[in-house]
Amino acid sequence: MHSMKRLASAILIAFSAAGAAFATAAEAPAAAGALAPAYNLEADVTRVMKAFDVPGIAIAVVKDGKVVVAQGFGVRKLGDPAPVDGKTIFEIASNSKAFTAAGLAMLVDQGKLEWDDPVIKHLPDFRMYDPYVTAEMTVRDLLTHRSGLGLGAGDLMWWPTTTFSTDEIIHNLRYIRPATSFRNSYAYDNLLYIVAGKIIAMKSGKTWGETMREWILDPVGMKTTTTSLDELRNNPNVSAPHSRINGRISVVKPMPVANAIGAVGINTSAEDIARWMNVLLDGGKLGKGEDGKETRLWSDKQAREMWTAQTPMAINQPKPPLAATKPNFYAYGLGFQLRDYQGKLVALHGGALQGFYSRVLLVPEAKVGIAIFTNAESGPSLNALQYRLLDQYLGVAPTDWIGRIAEVDRETQAKEKERLKTESATRAAQSKPSLPLAAYEGEYKDPWYGSATIKRVGGKQVIAFSRTPDLTGEIEHFQHDTFVVRWKERNFNADAYMTFSLDHDGSIERMRMKPISTETDFSYDFQDLLFTPVKKKEK
Repeated sequence: MHSMKRLASAILIAFSAAGAAFATAAEAPAAAGALAPAYNLEADVTRVMKAFDVPGIAIAVVKDGKVVVAQGFGVRKLGDPAPVDGKTIFEIASNSKAFTAAGLAMLVDQGKLEWDDPVIKHLPDFRMYDPYVTAEMTVRDLLTHRSGLGLGAGDLMWWPTTTFSTDEIIHNLRYIRPATSFRNSYAYDNLLYIVAGKIIAMKSGKTWGETMREWILDPVGMKTTTTSLDELRNNPNVSAPHSRINGRISVVKPMPVANAIGAVGINTSAEDIARWMNVLLDGGKLGKGEDGKETRLWSDKQAREMWTAQTPMAINQPKPPLAATKPNFYAYGLGFQLRDYQGKLVALHGGALQGFYSRVLLVPEAKVGIAIFTNAESGPSLNALQYRLLDQYLGVAPTDWIGRIAEVDRETQAKEKERLKTESATRAAQSKPSLPLAAYEGEYKDPWYGSATIKRVGGKQVIAFSRTPDLTGEIEHFQHDTFVVRWKERNFNADAYMTFSLDHDGSIERMRMKPISTETDFSYDFQDLLFTPVKKKEK
């Protein structure tokens, strides 16, 4: 404990000089390969905010161990003039996974576990649907998205805010059917990072958040970074989340997800993430301690492990205007995606929670780190700034990525709008449900989520998910035995189809769901639910 405090003091001293330059670094003369004086970062960010309807953005850039940029643009909250600056806190969601991977790497260095240990060696009660997978899954497998689970499978146990505990989520993994065979292919998941966070907590004897604070945040000097929203109550410099509601960007309430720590949970600023990126780029090194000796969080061996390809990822063909963004290789390491750009390795990750998107990119060969935080749900805004800044720092001839990505985004949105219009126009609008509407009412149960209830409220049929207070919506008939649920919380942008199947006797056998829009966040994994009616005698 005391040695960690000394490390924290050393790091805080090391960063104090850089902190004084945060406000003006973007305009100062830059070294070769750094931000050239002629480059107007503010103009690019302002253009991105306007093009993609983003209220506020924070940018951090490090180069050769120095902080070049750590500043904010726009406002923290629509309707409030308070500006985003380098200290403004954003929820960075899945960019927390790198912290969990680093925590496990530190445990490996401490000799408390090995990457290829079976998970059940450390969590004896851990179970997957398939007993073989239970026995064979390793600590490494927890981080590499190759478990056989489908994309985002089981996320509805924590997203949006639920009443499940972390232990309940881990327990219910045993009821989620796999989508593919074990280690067959890549499919992003969050639940196994929750398991990884549990292992860190068990080995440290403290919570995941307390461990991250003691092992990483304090030593790195990330003073204002937190591992829960509760810790932000006394900090006025916090960004508000924004989502699109009926086509307009709006302030929405935060989405606490304390049960998903390990997968998400870190809230940080541009200034603090700059410190973290420098440690990552230096292989876990913190600098010299009070005794003059080099100190580090994890070894060179573990640094290489985290940035070694573990699971191949599919390479999609981008639209012609974005052809130059296509990587030659794409894989997942431990807490990082790995790809190439302009002939150089890039270790990166994204994060998404209600009202916040973020991205962190590291180019080890160039000693460059870039972090982009937004207080809106706009992937294209991140893409535009990502490639604009990468080109600037890697000395690549500039391309109008902002204009190109905005054009592709408009085309994509128009196609999705047309698809939905066609789907609605071609439905069997005159068809009727097989049963009287009242027959569809009652309680339904899914093996891993639990129950949802359909009942009549104020003349309308409403479905309510028992463990998710905000997942309540009105139901209307679509065609045949398919209905549409429109969620009361319109910022979810996750309306879904509900299709009922009948048994031979005309009774309801099951109910399946799936998102209506292809743009719905994959963590609304309605398609993984298999609801069956709860008979009255079973209540």
